[in-house]
Amino acid sequence: MDILYTAVAHATGDGRNGHIRSDDGLLEADVRMPKELGGPGGATNPEQLFAAGYAACFHSALKLVAKQATANVDDSEVSATVGIGPTPEGRFGIAVALDVHIPNVDEATEQHFAEAAHRVCPYSNATRNNIDVKLSVV
Repeated sequence: MDILYTAVAHATGDGRNGHIRSDDGLLEADVRMPKELGGPGGATNPEQLFAAGYAACFHSALKLVAKQATANVDDSEVSATVGIGPTPEGRFGIAVALDVHIPNVDEATEQHFAEAAHRVCPYSNATRNNIDVKLSVV
């Protein structure tokens, strides 16, 4: 693979109860384990960061495939919901639900674009066959 861009981020502190920052300084935040997992909450967490990254990446892929079809995807939105929990093997895993909304196309076209975006999105390609990803058009 020919790498075109590299992002570098660092985590310090106690992992899920620590601090993150990117090399360029554009991302910097405290992270806290969510209350639902027994932590203090009150700050972002890895699941929120993953959800934000996946939603943004998938939305770019959606716009790319729609543009190739010369479709109007103005006002389109992608929401990513990331859940974490124990697996049957006793480890922790994540699951993702992607909700796609394209107000200017019919539902069949919306579904087609969502599936096409799922084939080209780098996050989808990285997670394919590793985690459960559910696609929905809303």
